[in-house]
Amino acid sequence: MTVLIAGGGIAGLTMGLTLHQLRIPFHIFESVSKPKPLGVGINLQPPAVRELYALGLESKLDRIGVQTRDYGFYTKTGLEIWTEPRGKHAGYNWPQYSVHRGKLQMMLLGALVQRCGEECISFGNNVRSFTTTASGVELNIKTDNGLKVAEGDFLVAADGIHSAIRAQLHPDEGAPVWGGAIMWRGTTIAEPFLTGASMILAGNNTQRFVCYPISKPDPHSGKAVINWIAERTVDPNTHVEKEDWNRQVGSERFRNDFKDWDFGWINVPELIDGASAIFEYPMVDREPVDFWTRDNTTLIGDAAHATYPVGSSGASQALLDTRVLGAAFREHGINEKAALAYESEIRPMANKVTLANRGNGGPDAIMQMAEDRCKGDFSKLDEMLPMEEREAHALAFKKLAGISVEVTNSSRNIL
Repeated sequence: MTVLIAGGGIAGLTMGLTLHQLRIPFHIFESVSKPKPLGVGINLQPPAVRELYALGLESKLDRIGVQTRDYGFYTKTGLEIWTEPRGKHAGYNWPQYSVHRGKLQMMLLGALVQRCGEECISFGNNVRSFTTTASGVELNIKTDNGLKVAEGDFLVAADGIHSAIRAQLHPDEGAPVWGGAIMWRGTTIAEPFLTGASMILAGNNTQRFVCYPISKPDPHSGKAVINWIAERTVDPNTHVEKEDWNRQVGSERFRNDFKDWDFGWINVPELIDGASAIFEYPMVDREPVDFWTRDNTTLIGDAAHATYPVGSSGASQALLDTRVLGAAFREHGINEKAALAYESEIRPMANKVTLANRGNGGPDAIMQMAEDRCKGDFSKLDEMLPMEEREAHALAFKKLAGISVEVTNSSRNIL
């Protein structure tokens, strides 16, 4: 029983590692001809880290990432609204990691090739469509040398927000949804701030700055790689080039909006000016859909539930998808029943998280609450937004996403 995996990103590679752990034959088809460590920083929540540890990747992950110590929200003037400990510092049995997306992907690829050999993945293979057959599934693939067909017993689509497999399952869906927010992302070599392993978000719904280290400090200079995101909301009718991670731009497109954001403990203009490169990316997601599975095909990761990068839920949920699906294969066999069991467990929660991240349900909504209630006078913060309400808001999202300390620590490894 061979599982075909469309996409060799974080979700696809972890799916391969999971199937290898289960001794289930698989093959990954990745459109990129030569993988490179592209992207910037992401965060992995403790439940996802738990599963990477279960795959034997603890030491590798620790070499490339930073164990996040705390997570804080601030006003546009740099006043603290809410900060909470993260990972083991919050009582979880596992840490939270901040890591460079590209380094994580290359680490997963290295582990996969080491365990399964280079023949387990085909690069330069762009999956275009699939056909359900009496015996399983066929993939129609475009390569540099033309078209080819691959046969297998089951298809796992991990081909991202522009998934060709999702488009075939939902042909009327259309393009990803853009609500008007543009992100500018970069990394800068600088001294870590606050605890040295802090993640912060400052601003409101229309303008914000996100920042955290994704490397350990250099022992000589004390500086680390600091990942940052500057975000601004514009008229959704504005013409932009969407969903292109590789479009490099200059800081003149947004720097003036943050020119006064020197809070003493962090200097936003200096971070922007010190970036080695800046990439522009309109923030998009996908509308939740009512099914991910048809016959011997199912979706995982961004192909299933592309969401705004809020609450560290995107990559973390993609990793958990692979483990839940793997457990379902072990229990039910490699078939539609297993995929439906996985979907029934994950899809309702993932769809709720997608919608929450758009509006007032995400953890970052606390910043706009402070903005609205204080109306620019943040000296009234404690009166207008009591600490008890801030705490309740933070807890509500953890429960929604299934990442509360109690739930996570009481759960065993999925596999």
